[in-house]
Amino acid sequence: MYDTVREEYVHKDIPTGLSGDYDIVRRRNDTDHAEEHRDSQTFSDKSSGPDRRLQVMPSSNSDSVHLWASVLCTTVAVESLEHSGPHTPQFHLASRPVGSNKMAHDLSNPAKKVIAMKLVSSAENSSLDWDKQYSYIEDIGDGRGYTGGLIGFTSCTGDMLELVELYVNREPGNVLAKYLPALRAAVGSDTHRDLGDGFVRDWKKAAKKSPVFKKCQDDELDRVCFDPAVKKGRKDGLRALGQFIYYDALVMHGPGRDPKSFGGIRKSALSSQRTPSQGGDERAYLEAFLNARVVAMKAETAHKDVSRVENAQRVFLRDNNFDLATPLRWSVYGDQYAIP
Repeated sequence: MYDTVREEYVHKDIPTGLSGDYDIVRRRNDTDHAEEHRDSQTFSDKSSGPDRRLQVMPSSNSDSVHLWASVLCTTVAVESLEHSGPHTPQFHLASRPVGSNKMAHDLSNPAKKVIAMKLVSSAENSSLDWDKQYSYIEDIGDGRGYTGGLIGFTSCTGDMLELVELYVNREPGNVLAKYLPALRAAVGSDTHRDLGDGFVRDWKKAAKKSPVFKKCQDDELDRVCFDPAVKKGRKDGLRALGQFIYYDALVMHGPGRDPKSFGGIRKSALSSQRTPSQGGDERAYLEAFLNARVVAMKAETAHKDVSRVENAQRVFLRDNNFDLATPLRWSVYGDQYAIP
């Protein structure tokens, strides 16, 4: 757990247009009490309604993954690695237990989590095969340098560096260890200096041959996006659908507080609606959250297609499918998907 700002990230120059994403390398240590106090003041101090990041159109390569994730401010303990045999994605949720009577309504239910992974993958890689993306890596020209792996770790924002640091810690001397200096220097820019084709080859090699590298990606997915989404969703009184809506927003926008980050989107929703835990209506609050997210997406040219919200999440919400129950049918970028 990082309790302080990682200064070597914060003092880098920030590429134009990435301030919302880059802000999330600053790890904050606010208490839950202070956060809840801010939430209540956000609603009571504002009388106006809600204000009405980078998605590249899917390529024909189904192995391509464009999941945007950045270093987050909320972290959870990473499990120690105990592995033998071929790698299988292993999910964990390092937060308070949920009673069995509530499990069906919670995204931490393993079956629900797989649904969440498929939903995000349909938007990010035009495929439901989310577990085939460990080896993906390329520069898609979005100003974030290399994007790679299960949830689109990027060299610009620093989360790719943290992933490789974790991998080196667990498997010293691995094929990616030699790129740590270059990855540290790359934070805050889209540079390929001392990375290039060799780094791309070695990333793919690690993903193909090292179960440890895949396990590191699994754990970082939980730490960076999934666990914070479920934890915050529970506190807000949201069921599986609301927790997923939070998760997808964290994947794309990161947990910063500016208007185009998760915290800013949530704050905008709170300006007009209370969360269920505050006595509000779950559907009304989630409608407000999605409205605010659409505004944040349209603020960036590459995110102007909002079908992942309007033709998926909004559809489930208006069907009152708060438990994210199957079967599910949705469309993203004109492509139709279904989970039976």
